[in-house]
Amino acid sequence: MRLFPALWALCNILLAQAGRGPQQVTCGSLLKLINVHHKIRLHSHDVKYGSGSGQQSVTGTDQKEDVNSHWAIKGPTARKQCKRGEPVECGQEIRLEHSTTSRNLHSHHFSSPLSNNQEISAFGDGGNGDTGDVWSVVCDGDFWQRDAPIM
Repeated sequence: MRLFPALWALCNILLAQAGRGPQQVTCGSLLKLINVHHKIRLHSHDVKYGSGSGQQSVTGTDQKEDVNSHWAIKGPTARKQCKRGEPVECGQEIRLEHSTTSRNLHSHHFSSPLSNNQEISAFGDGGNGDTGDVWSVVCDGDFWQRDAPIM
């Protein structure tokens, strides 16, 4: 059976999309977060702030290939896990665990040493931390879509 060229092209597009996997960000995913205005990736390594919290510093980098910019999506607490492969909903509470040091992206009321705004650090041991590690995904629609902006 011979397919029309347009239908054949559509089938190839659908097969290509199917091969890319889900278009939604899922629990357990390892990802890089980039500030879309400044093209800077969220970055951390095992270096402590010299002031403020004294916890692991979180900065930004323009380097594309740096393993210290990888973060894993986890449930909001050790007791309330999100199931690996389950799409992350807009409004869902999550933790972002730094893949190299296993510390959580953390917020608290210390001033940042550079901007004097709220300090962001990496905190906890082996992914365990506290309520300052819980983030709410702000996005459009029902689910966090790959390559879509979030807050």
